[in-house]
Amino acid sequence: MVQVYRFAAVRPERQYFEKIPSVPYDVVTAAEARECIEKNPQSFLRVSRPDAELPDLPPNDDRVYQRAREVFLGMLEDGRLQQDPEPGMYVYRAVQDGEEFVGLVCCVGTEDYENRTIRRHELTRYDKEEDRTRHIDVVGANTGLVFLLYRDPGEVFSYVHSLMGTAEPDGSTTTGSGVLHEVYRVTDEGTLSRLEELFATVPAVYIADGHHRAKSAVNVAERRRNEGRFTEETGKFMVVLFAHDRVRIHGYSRLVTDLGNYTLPGLIDALLTAGWDVRPYGKVDASGYQIPPLAAGDAPIHVMHFYLQGTWYEVSRPVADPTDLIGSLDVSVLQKEVLEGMLGITDPRGDPRLHYMGGAKPLSALEKLVDAGEYALAIAMQPVRVETVLSIADADGVMPPKSTWFEPKLLSGLVIHTID
Repeated sequence: MVQVYRFAAVRPERQYFEKIPSVPYDVVTAAEARECIEKNPQSFLRVSRPDAELPDLPPNDDRVYQRAREVFLGMLEDGRLQQDPEPGMYVYRAVQDGEEFVGLVCCVGTEDYENRTIRRHELTRYDKEEDRTRHIDVVGANTGLVFLLYRDPGEVFSYVHSLMGTAEPDGSTTTGSGVLHEVYRVTDEGTLSRLEELFATVPAVYIADGHHRAKSAVNVAERRRNEGRFTEETGKFMVVLFAHDRVRIHGYSRLVTDLGNYTLPGLIDALLTAGWDVRPYGKVDASGYQIPPLAAGDAPIHVMHFYLQGTWYEVSRPVADPTDLIGSLDVSVLQKEVLEGMLGITDPRGDPRLHYMGGAKPLSALEKLVDAGEYALAIAMQPVRVETVLSIADADGVMPPKSTWFEPKLLSGLVIHTID
């Protein structure tokens, strides 16, 4: 069962609520973060991406993490950030393209990660783990939210949603892309106890986004315990819980710099020889996020869309073994048979010929990159079903890298959990 915890969040003072919250640290490069900070010196990227302001230092230099702590403490000292006077929980509401997403911000225990009550479907990389481990430890705070999903046993979501009522949010900001983010603070004792009771009926939760943040929080707890620096809050980390059927999931596009030894006709011939059906798609709504499949049938079908030399092609074939949860994923077959088997891209995490684009970017962004000659091939993927992601996590399976893009994308700096 899931135990949720109250905490006294650090949040922007009301007049800074529009300025401080930022995109997550891992969706921008250091150069992009630097540009954001130059435009908005109040940006929380100064805390979450301190390397952006220290380009002459290695990103893992001790002074980089110390800068993050100094900026964070400076924001607290001058009142731009303020800590709530008592522990509570927080309703997080995002509105994107007219669609509402509502989740609960709270803390969970690191022991629930270790005993797999908090389940995951991706591997973490040591270098990324170590970066966030050091960041959390030095700053003394979880500065980013971990995005968790839960299967609603019946009334959890409706109760969380009802907590907003007709009240004004305690903080609100709208991003440059027009997404509204709001936070509602919950402090009533009866309400908080009811939330704790409701989540105690949930047997497990699932990481949708934030695998490295979660594992790094666990690392910090272990490190501080071993060094005699453990505190009660160190054994917890900050999350936002969304009902699994009330989020949005996109595919994750691939971009390939070259076709290896193939010409376009040669690649199509190779796909046909391998049993794929390949056909020009025709007109595509490039303002959308995915392409509706032409292929259909009673049995499961692999479907992906290739864009090269100005034309979209649908590439499809029946799924060989639908009972193989991971092997039957489109991304698994694409990597094994096409990217590796035909194009020689054996390392999907590190090969410089392969790049990724989150599914929230329109198809026109893929077309533009290929048409400009930066890439030879773009591959638009269909979204994985959320239930499939949860089933793989239940089976302790590991999905290929960049299999899912969940929304809403949560801002950093709206709520912060201190561990000192």
